[in-house]
Amino acid sequence: MKGSPANSNRIYASQTSGWFGQVMQRSNDGGATWETVGNKFAYEGTPGTHLWYDGTPHPWEFKRVWHLEPSLTDPHTVYAGVEDAALFKSTDGGQTWTELAGLRDAQGSKWAPGAGGLGVHTIILDPSNPNRIYVAISAGGAFRTDDAGKTWTHHQGIEVAVHPRSEC
Repeated sequence: MKGSPANSNRIYASQTSGWFGQVMQRSNDGGATWETVGNKFAYEGTPGTHLWYDGTPHPWEFKRVWHLEPSLTDPHTVYAGVEDAALFKSTDGGQTWTELAGLRDAQGSKWAPGAGGLGVHTIILDPSNPNRIYVAISAGGAFRTDDAGKTWTHHQGIEVAVHPRSEC
């Protein structure tokens, strides 16, 4: 569940259950009422395969939404990070979803799920550059785009400044 920074009354929510499956909902009145919006998450083109737990090829399958990230400036635009790892975008308040397939094209055939699955669990929109998005994928790594999702760069690691501890 995530509220829109562009409209404090707009909230997006995702729920998944074995009985009802994936259900996307939206509130336009700060959560007083809810409406079901689009639930169709289809991979672009022929998605191919990624690795399975045992290292064998496995077809891409949509399972659930892991993360929602509304646009910083437009209440009708929202991103969804899903399992199997992909990033989707809606520009009509969640009614329809389009995959930003460049992320999966980056290295998707090499990804394999970890113990919790293979999902996009973090989406960060850069407030200083609307074309820059960061995502993190469970067992896949961290990626960045500077062209609104057409191409992605894999980040091997994060540099951390280490300060020596003082002697006791």
